[in-house]
Amino acid sequence: MVKMGNVWDRTVEVLNGRTGMIGSFALLGLFLPSVMRDAYVAAGTPGTIGFALIGLTLSMIALLAMIWAQLAIIAVATHPSTMRADAAHQGRARLGPAFGITMLLGLIAGLAALPPMIGLVLSGFDFAAASRGAATMTPPSAGTAVFVSLYFLVYGLFVIWAVARLALLNAVILNERLGVGAIRRSFALTRGLTWRIIGVVVLFAIVLVVATAAAQAVTGVIFRLVLGASGKGLAAFLADVAGTLVTTGFSALAAVFTAQLYVATAGTPTSE
Repeated sequence: MVKMGNVWDRTVEVLNGRTGMIGSFALLGLFLPSVMRDAYVAAGTPGTIGFALIGLTLSMIALLAMIWAQLAIIAVATHPSTMRADAAHQGRARLGPAFGITMLLGLIAGLAALPPMIGLVLSGFDFAAASRGAATMTPPSAGTAVFVSLYFLVYGLFVIWAVARLALLNAVILNERLGVGAIRRSFALTRGLTWRIIGVVVLFAIVLVVATAAAQAVTGVIFRLVLGASGKGLAAFLADVAGTLVTTGFSALAAVFTAQLYVATAGTPTSE
């Protein structure tokens, strides 16, 4: 039986032994693309088509870089003989399938979230007024409000369950060279582990939110004191960079943990 304590112990061992390699992938694929995207958003002029297109392009690049980095880190953490160049190559080789499945799952999640939105539209709810924070907008009917609330409650619980069952998706895509079949394989590997994975995911999310908020708050105060009132925008951006750095570290940790959970459930794949 898989014990999460043993998986965590192995995760720590991998991090201690391969910190530099994992850190280089995290910096190049997780941190820098996110900072570049955020810098453009902070310095750009919103409300124009050009701004939106460039922002969308940078977001797509950041997503591709993130998936590649996660795959490379999983490669490093799965087999001790994997070196930097081989891990980078494996990440590039499986980037297409991983990106395609990510987009497919995102599309499914988006479509599943449409019914309450449609219900609000049919009830006459004014989304434009809500986005502006208008105090005089007409609220949805009681029936619609109940439906939307219950739907999103069930939807949220389902998403948490799906995240747990798909926890090994990238590890399967990388190590077993599967496409859409990786979804079924991840479900098979996580059978019987759902509640334990959910516990880890919830704990991880809580620690991530607290750590990121603390980093942003502390660095935000420091940068505002150093830069003064005229540098408020720059201080906010630098605080976001600090938060991104924390998020990068946790994302790398999650990738290593995923690799070790895969090894615990499927065994170490034979190196090619």
